[in-house]
Amino acid sequence: MSKPMLVCVDDYEKYAREHLNQHSVAYYTCGADEEVSVKENRQAFRRFRIKPRVLRDVSKRDLSTSILGQKIDFPILIGPAGTQCLVHHEGEVAAAKAANAMKTCIVLSTFSTKSLEEVSQAAPNCLRWFQLYIWRPRSIAVNLVRRAEAAGFKALVLTLDMPILGKRRSEWYAGGFQMPPHLHLPHLPKELMGQAKEDARQEYGAPADMVIGASLTWECVEWLKSITSLPIILKGILTPEDALLAVQHQVAGIVVSNHGGRHLDYVQPTIEVLPKIVEVVKGKVEVYMDSGVRTGTDVFKALALGAKAVFVGRPIIYGLAYDGEEGARQVLQILRDEFSLAMALSGCSSVSDIKQEYLMHESQLAKL
Repeated sequence: MSKPMLVCVDDYEKYAREHLNQHSVAYYTCGADEEVSVKENRQAFRRFRIKPRVLRDVSKRDLSTSILGQKIDFPILIGPAGTQCLVHHEGEVAAAKAANAMKTCIVLSTFSTKSLEEVSQAAPNCLRWFQLYIWRPRSIAVNLVRRAEAAGFKALVLTLDMPILGKRRSEWYAGGFQMPPHLHLPHLPKELMGQAKEDARQEYGAPADMVIGASLTWECVEWLKSITSLPIILKGILTPEDALLAVQHQVAGIVVSNHGGRHLDYVQPTIEVLPKIVEVVKGKVEVYMDSGVRTGTDVFKALALGAKAVFVGRPIIYGLAYDGEEGARQVLQILRDEFSLAMALSGCSSVSDIKQEYLMHESQLAKL
């Protein structure tokens, strides 16, 4: 039986919801508590309207950009999302192959079901970053950093916004996250892996206080800088105050992110806080964003508001559920094509043309 023709990211989500088991659907799609943040991440993009310019030569468009000095073909990166073998047997390897085919970057999760080494071997020419948590004991993080360096990963993405786990009701109602016995998490030492999860508040069967670290402070950033020469990007920045602290700690970049609304409900949508954060950092660090990106016009809007590039997580999961590597590649291709179309119809022939002047917030419409 042939697969249905899918034309947008929402189609892939619909397919995944219809074909994955309820535990996987709940785990990947749910948000914290009432899921207001999940919904607002999408609604906030819709509150920005594009102001296109006309009679611009857009017959040829250059979508390429650079991140930390590395060129990519378009400003859409695969963000860190764990346990991808739940939806396809090749998991993160398939996602990395898709990123390589599309000449963009993948950020591999600490909670990947494929190892740093497997991903590196499968996609040696792909630009790869590694997402990291600071563990207790810190020797665990040191080991992962060394493995990332040896495997040719080019940056570390330190996730900051999960000091403790949020409450995801949908996941509870589905019976909690269950790691199938045939899967394992190769970046977690065996001593951290518990028995099959019985408590839905406990992620991946490992003790939550060891996984995340509620006692961490900005000192951990300096510590991480002291053990590696890899560029460090801080993921989970939502306020100008924390963005300024990131600049003070001389990191390479920040990701404006609310973790896809998965841990704290009623936080600000990332697209709405992005402009102020870009303003205060004054170009001293590269600024990326995630949470809620589903269309090429979303990408256009994020770049207009100052993002260097965007990360997508859930859309790649949906693509993997549809057809593994090919499905993930299709999702990236759709987003790339939609972004190119948005550029052309807005009067932009290169990424550098995309400025804030091309956007208007709906609150300004009444003033016209």
